[in-house]
Amino acid sequence: MQPDTNVRTILRTATARHHQRVDDSFSAFTLSDRVSYCRFLRAQAAAHLPVEEALETGGIGSIVADWAARRRNEYLLLDLSELELDVPAAVGTPVLNKPAALLGALYVLEGSRLGGTLLRRQVAHGLPTRFLDRSDSAAWRELLAQLDIELNTALKRETAIKAAGDVFDLFHLSAQLASAPGSAS
Repeated sequence: MQPDTNVRTILRTATARHHQRVDDSFSAFTLSDRVSYCRFLRAQAAAHLPVEEALETGGIGSIVADWAARRRNEYLLLDLSELELDVPAAVGTPVLNKPAALLGALYVLEGSRLGGTLLRRQVAHGLPTRFLDRSDSAAWRELLAQLDIELNTALKRETAIKAAGDVFDLFHLSAQLASAPGSAS
């Protein structure tokens, strides 16, 4: 790693194609429309819930001290419940069996959390937004600093990139399935 290159830049560059696909697929949802917003939340849940569960199972709490504050599953479940939506089946579960993989997956979820601030502005008044209301730029900066420390070898960075790409792919698949004609809302 060059001295002027941080891990964030490496992860962002290596996963740019994955990230763009997710952004493109989620742009199909109109968050100001109740039915479309319901599909959006179900798409989020079908990917987010199993990823967060995999992080827990993999031991992210022993790597990231403030993991409990970063968790968003409960807020997503509350939003689904308020809209009287069933919890969708998981579209898949990533294998996160190394600390670097856990950090790569967390990088995606934390980036999504920051993006929630922008998405929140598009949601129609009166719809629940607990899941999108959890942005924390200080936590993001802390994670980036930790990535620079922990992902200190090429092998660790490659492991994190692979896990991040896999998580992005789950979100892409989930959005595709939720936006398909005839999908349940």
